[in-house]
Amino acid sequence: MAEQGAAEPEEPESRAERKERTRRAILDAALALAADSNLAAISLRQVAKQVGVVPTAFYRHFGSLELLGLALVDESFRSLRLMLLDVWRHAPEYRDFIDGSLPIVAAHVRENRPHYAFIARERTAGPPRVREAIAREIEVITRELATDVARSGAAEQYSGEDITLLSDLIVSFVVTMAERLVEDPDAEERILADARTQLRMLLVGALNWRSR
Repeated sequence: MAEQGAAEPEEPESRAERKERTRRAILDAALALAADSNLAAISLRQVAKQVGVVPTAFYRHFGSLELLGLALVDESFRSLRLMLLDVWRHAPEYRDFIDGSLPIVAAHVRENRPHYAFIARERTAGPPRVREAIAREIEVITRELATDVARSGAAEQYSGEDITLLSDLIVSFVVTMAERLVEDPDAEERILADARTQLRMLLVGALNWRSR
């Protein structure tokens, strides 16, 4: 009989759990190595060495550094898209939209700074497929916002083309704000205050716009 109070033996880690742990370590290592440069400046061997695995183990998870970059793009945007959509769909007025979405973006940047730094760098300097993936993610967010703007009744005031243009302006503005937060985290309060004022100025103009 086992002694009372003895610790239960730990369950052995499954093969799937080991694989996921290694995959996560590879992603984190790539983020760390690219922090002072970009994805194109690091090698597969560097990533493998950082994780403590042989290069062939890397290939069991990612076929190339470019595919690893695509995985980082996907996880960087996934939760942000869901959070922004939730805010936008529950914002009855534009002030609610501004005051609700900007702090969420700031908090997301703060909690996921390595990912945002990666996106900011790779958006202009990354491998072609990674740059294209980032552009596609931003386009998806823009289309989703345009759909919600149209559902809000704006379709009576704006043409479909103007709704897309407005959504593109807003999303571009939010992306720029996120990049500023990455570059100067100590200035978050000022950056948010400036962004709030600027976005309100933009939307005040939009509210008085009538499509031809």
